[in-house]
Formats: sequence, C-alpha cells, structure tokens
Amino acid sequence: MDFLDPKLWSGSIFGADGWQASRAGDVPVTEPATGNEIGRAGIAGPADVTAAAVQAARAQRGWAAASFEERAGVLRRAGRLFEEHAAEIQRWLIRESGSIPGKAGFETHVAAQECYEAAALASQPLGEILPTAKKRLSLARRVPVGVVGVISPFNAPLILGIRSVAPALALGNAVVFKPDPRTAVCGGVAIARVFEEAGLPSGLLHMLPGGPETGEAIIADPRIRVVSFTGSTGAGRKVGELAARHLKRAHLELGGNSALVVLDDADLDLAVSAGAWGSFFHQGQICMTAGRHLVHSSIKDEYVERLAAKADHMPVGDPATQEVALGPLIDGGQRDKVHALVTGSVDSGARLAAGGTYEGLFYRPTVLTDLTSSAPAYAQEVFGPVAPVMPFSSLEEAASLAAESEYGLALGILTGDAMKGLALADLIPTGIVHINDQTVDDEAVAPFGGVGASGTGSRFGGTSANIEAFTDTQWVTMQGDIARYPF
Repeated sequence: MDFLDPKLWSGSIFGADGWQASRAGDVPVTEPATGNEIGRAGIAGPADVTAAAVQAARAQRGWAAASFEERAGVLRRAGRLFEEHAAEIQRWLIRESGSIPGKAGFETHVAAQECYEAAALASQPLGEILPTAKKRLSLARRVPVGVVGVISPFNAPLILGIRSVAPALALGNAVVFKPDPRTAVCGGVAIARVFEEAGLPSGLLHMLPGGPETGEAIIADPRIRVVSFTGSTGAGRKVGELAARHLKRAHLELGGNSALVVLDDADLDLAVSAGAWGSFFHQGQICMTAGRHLVHSSIKDEYVERLAAKADHMPVGDPATQEVALGPLIDGGQRDKVHALVTGSVDSGARLAAGGTYEGLFYRPTVLTDLTSSAPAYAQEVFGPVAPVMPFSSLEEAASLAAESEYGLALGILTGDAMKGLALADLIPTGIVHINDQTVDDEAVAPFGGVGASGTGSRFGGTSANIEAFTDTQWVTMQGDIARYPF
C-alpha cells in the first residue's frame, strides 16, 4: 500500500482515534491543471474542532512530561519519513497544488529539515537563573503553552504547515491543525501520515481541513492557547481580532508586496534571471514574491526588454505531464483576481510588455512597465506571475519607493557593491533582507516573518523564534523553609 493511499484517508479527518469520518462530510480533491477530481478529503466543522481540542488537551499533559529524548525521537523519525516518501508526496504536491517538480522537491526537503531542527529544539535550554534579593532560588523557565492551533494556506502547503506543527510538538504541545481544503492531501494528510508512522502518541495531532468557520472555532476554543496563522493580510486581521477577543496569542505571517531593487552597477543578466525567479516561481503564489521591481532608470528599459523576452519564452502547462516553468494557478477565483489587477493597471496607463493572457488556470508570466504607484498590480499584492517595473534615479528615491508599501516581508537588493546594498536596506522596514538575491527563500534554521501588513514579526524558524512562539515564560522561586510573615 502506498504511503498516501486514498483508502487510508478518503473522506476522513485525523485525530485521537486515527482516521475517522468527519461530522461535516467531505469535499473533492481537485487537480487545478485538469479540473479532474483525484480524491475526496474529509472536511471538519466546529464540532470536530471542539472534540479535537478536548482530546488534545488531555493527551498534551503526558507529552509535556515525556523526556526530550522521546519527543526528539519522534521528530527525527518524522524527518526520515519525509525523505523516504518524498517522491510520493511530491506527486501530490504537483497534482494538487500545481507545483513544478523542483518546487515540490524543495517542499519535501524543507519539511524533513523542519523536523530535524525541531528534534534538536527539544533539548535546548529553556530558562535562566535570575538574581534575587531573597535567600532563595529564582528562575525563569519556558513551559509548553498546551494546545496550539495551526492554520496554513494552499501555496506552499507542506512547508507552511510543518514549520509550526513540528516545533510545537517538539516543545511539548499538542496541535489542532487546519490545512487549506484545496491542498488537504499534500498539506494535511501527508503531515498526519508522517506523524502517525513516526509513533507520535495518540491525540497529540489533529488534522482538520476546513473553511473559515473551522478556523474561527480553533481561535475561539478556550483549550487552544496559541494560534499560528499563515495566510492573507485580510484574513490575518480577522484572526488577530478574534484571538485578541479571547486573550490568546496569534502569530501572523501574512501577505507581501516585496521590492526587488536593481542598482545601476548590478550584472544585468543575473539581475533579470533573479527577477524572473522572484516573480514567476510557483506562478507568483508565494508571500515573498517580488511584487515590485525597482530598477535604476539608466538600465530600466533594457531590464524590461530582457525580462519580457524571458517571460515570453517560459513554458506554461501541466507540471504532472510536461516540463514547464509555470503550472496552473490554484483556482478560477485566484486567476480572475490576478487578471483584474493586470487589466486594471493597463487601463490606468501601464504598458503590457509580456503576458497578460491565460488559458484555463494557466496564466502567462507578465511584465508591466510605465506604471504609476497607484496602478493596482503595483500597489496591491497580486499573488500571480506578474512583474511590475518602476524606475528610480537615486538611492534615496529607491528607499522611498521600497518603503512606501504597507507590507514589509522581504527585500532583495541586486548590486555590484554589497555594502552599499546593506546600507540601502537599513532605510527600508522589512522582516527579511537578501543582498544580491531575489526575495523568495526559506530555511528551517532561519527566523521568518514580516512587519507592517506582513505580520507580527519573526515567529517561525530558528531556535529563539520557535521557543518564543510555542512556550510561555514562567517565574519559579524555591527556598528551603516557608517564609515567615508579620501577619
């Protein structure tokens, strides 16, 4: 039997009793490249969330008391399982999320690394000895929050789920996990199957694909004390508002409209290649996508010409059957949003240098120039394969243009002088900076997150960010005798 054999999970959710029918029925698993139904995924409702939270809270106590060696062992086995079953998981990523094979391979690689890094996290020091004016021992220690809610999106479904699930489990928590129902298999079933086979004790991971009402139930449930959300800024604002109402932490990794700044001393061939990757990789459906190309006016026309030529020659099609650079957008709603932003920009005076057309869900890589800063595809997050190019004439203007967006996720600066690039980056508020690279990157060992409308800072990846995200600080004092008081 295959690792992800539909007979195991068809129409089911995962919880304390393994694979079971949900209370809310099931939904089709659709292949965006063809429109074909390739399975049926269980869909969870609020009642499923309540039941999962009760079971998770019960199971978490024993898991928190388990040795770090036991928790680390489960995470190491999970990492190996991602490696052993990478080819099968990648096939689902290609068919269900529209990933090209290289992107699918990157996801399984990062998923394994997230588990290995989480395994190491289990044995990290979790406190410090504090000075005290009294004759006692005073210390601050990090303790598990209890139950963590994880809500993940469709675009990089495996990475954006496992990067919260793995460290939360490693630090002694239970997890109620809601993947996007559009990628319920590659972004949900795959993670549940890995931990099922890795020997995670029953009740610690609940995998519940569902819609907004399911997410709201996760945020509102009193047993779930921290919510880790990755998604759009609009949805993130609602998550943050509801979490605040229930007095719980929400770690929000949201949208972006990241700037790629190309200085006049950059190697133009390399800059165009980086720019194409930054805007067109995975059809632009990445929060870090280069949404604004800010190019020095002396090289802007040549940059546009070369980028447009590259876009015109990039193959677009079904990544499951063809060797292509771009696959399909996730669904018709996303395609229509992308196209409306492109046509709205052209209507406002922008020039279409390449693309701007589609067949089905396959959108051509698109280059726009001669824009104003209010053009929809420049001012807003597109989440599609669109590269708007805006000129600048000085470093001060480049910094001003890059900083004027409400978003602050990633920044790329391409230059022949790396120190000049770093000095420019100091003027631009952003969570991530890449000097002489484009904006799309991720590593399990690195803190990840944005500022402004891009989220609440680096709460994913790296030792300190994960410990801060998924534990609480507790002050503890100890003394040999009971203190004597004047009352």
